[in-house]
Amino acid sequence: MAECKTSFHSDGLDNILLLDRTQHLEESDILYPFALDELLCRHTGKGGPAVCHLWRHPRGFVMGLRDSRLPHAAEAQKWLESLGYSTAVRSTGGAAVPLDLGVVNISLILPKEGLGDKCFRSDYERMYQLIKLALQNTGYTVDKGEIDGAYCPGDYDLSIGGIKFCGIAQRRQAHAFVVQAFVICEGSGKESAGLVRAFYERAALGVAHVDHPIVTEDKTGSLEELASLSSSVGSGAAQVFIESIKQVIRERQSKLSLEQAALGLWLPEPEQVHAVIHTLRERYGIKT
Repeated sequence: MAECKTSFHSDGLDNILLLDRTQHLEESDILYPFALDELLCRHTGKGGPAVCHLWRHPRGFVMGLRDSRLPHAAEAQKWLESLGYSTAVRSTGGAAVPLDLGVVNISLILPKEGLGDKCFRSDYERMYQLIKLALQNTGYTVDKGEIDGAYCPGDYDLSIGGIKFCGIAQRRQAHAFVVQAFVICEGSGKESAGLVRAFYERAALGVAHVDHPIVTEDKTGSLEELASLSSSVGSGAAQVFIESIKQVIRERQSKLSLEQAALGLWLPEPEQVHAVIHTLRERYGIKT
């Protein structure tokens, strides 16, 4: 059986292009970055370059497919929207996650290479290694493994001292895939966990057998809280983390490979992204 390699330098990240949209906050629909990932992934699968897409959203709440099937999911969604959240059900795996400017989202958009779906766990490993390298100067150990009580639990929860700060999911297409991570950099993990818990209380009201994550308010934290992440010039933890991710990627780039990758770069027009948003909402949206 062929071995799935997880060595960071052999994963094709030497020619990955950086797409930093963390300051592009004009699109209010939380599905915009997910639809953009969908289109970029299609292009990568047709021979386009690998991309590291960094983005944030000022006030969003994304749900998993299982969340959308809870009996009162539609009412819970309306409650969130009354609080000013842009909401959506995502096509990637995972469960409910709140997003704000303190959460940095990373999408690694990469081509499948020979082994296809046999190496999906090594794709999670690739994201883990990227984030661990970005945080190595903090002096804190980044662990992986499910954290009971955290929201959006999974085998690749990333944590410091037993407190989760990052979750990873992925979306696979025929010839390429997207590995997505949300990284809580700033703010209160207790408050964000409380919001997710309140969502589930509304969405699952009256259900005798719980079919959703049991969220407690003491198992999720931000890098600001867990690793004292900040800079000497007053930059917030989110910006410090963004720059650290970009540095890790840039250290593995070469001028020649970047020039070759840039020749194949394609960015869709906003109307193309909005067309995919419509499709995603029709396909995965909560049915009322």
